[in-house]
Amino acid sequence: MKKTLVVITSALLAQSAYASESITESIVSGKANVDMNLRYETVEQDNPLQDATALTLRTRLGYTTAAYNNFSAMIEMEDIRIIAGQDEFSVGPAGFNQGVYSVIADPETTELEQALVKYADEDFTAKLGRQVITYDGHRFVGDVGWRQDRQTFDALKLDYNISEKLKLSYSYLWKRNRIFAEAADVDSNDTLINVSYKSGFGTIIGYGYLLEVDNNTDNGLDTFGISFKGVAGENKNFKYVVEYASQTNESGALEYDTDYLFLEGAVDVSGITAKLGYEVLGSDNGLSGFATPLATLHKFNGFADIFLTTPAEGLVDAYASAETKIGGGKIVLVYHDYSADEDTPAVDDMGSEIDFIYAKKFSKNYSAGIKYASYSAGDIKVDSDKLWLWTGLKF
Repeated sequence: MKKTLVVITSALLAQSAYASESITESIVSGKANVDMNLRYETVEQDNPLQDATALTLRTRLGYTTAAYNNFSAMIEMEDIRIIAGQDEFSVGPAGFNQGVYSVIADPETTELEQALVKYADEDFTAKLGRQVITYDGHRFVGDVGWRQDRQTFDALKLDYNISEKLKLSYSYLWKRNRIFAEAADVDSNDTLINVSYKSGFGTIIGYGYLLEVDNNTDNGLDTFGISFKGVAGENKNFKYVVEYASQTNESGALEYDTDYLFLEGAVDVSGITAKLGYEVLGSDNGLSGFATPLATLHKFNGFADIFLTTPAEGLVDAYASAETKIGGGKIVLVYHDYSADEDTPAVDDMGSEIDFIYAKKFSKNYSAGIKYASYSAGDIKVDSDKLWLWTGLKF
């Protein structure tokens, strides 16, 4: 009996030693990442605020372990610094120069950007911890990656590839880490469900995003929608998207019901991609507009960020764009025409905007670009001009 116990104990110790060595190996054989972005930004607006200027450097340092029994871990820190004293801008939620200059939402901060444990096999992936989560091209859930301090979530995310064509994703969020350092982070009880199916005609996506701010009040923002992305043409050079969603917004005794509609067509001809789009963020009788609080809003409705919050009258964005490659980089020109979904005697025309961007990668690790936005006000808002110059490094 004693001999048997010795043998069993020796085997367990050997297995434990092997497991320990394997875990150590997975940690030390991981991969580090560096992401740096130096950006100059100016804002001129036709209001009492002073024009804004910012030069900021964002640095992210991260490390991801190798997998051990399908498990891995990742940690990433982020630091944002004002360079050369170029700090003539306001970040309202962070209390920086509040009410003095126009807003450039890049506060100085050093914080934990991501920290998660991941399990992944052939068909199933689970992530637990602080992480980046995006859905639907960032229209409803995004990382706000244009800003220096991007948006992350404290969450559990589960992805299951039911088949090659059918995919299911579920996320539960208990904290929204927003773009203002820690000044405007939000505790929440958010449930995100996204199902996609690739057919021979295109991709169908159905989703339900049930958002709730955890602040001891009765509130909820529930959105259910469906989209279809397809291709057509002999050379499959025509792409189109059709999307519809309905939303119920509850706050205490108040409840608003709104709709969302998105139509876009794109055609590639001789190296030029031309797009026409029509997006409606609806209104409930001019009292409340369709909301997408978790979106990468800079990507939609104009680079000038005029409509980060949908007006109570709703928003109709009819736009056209042209994109091509010049000098090894991508150049895009966009025109937006804005109007109210539910017009009133005072509000109908919501202005127009011209956007321009040129971005280029110089190698696998280096990039640079220039972007410009000019918004002309209608019945609401004010004229705004914004310019960005940046260079980035990733490895």
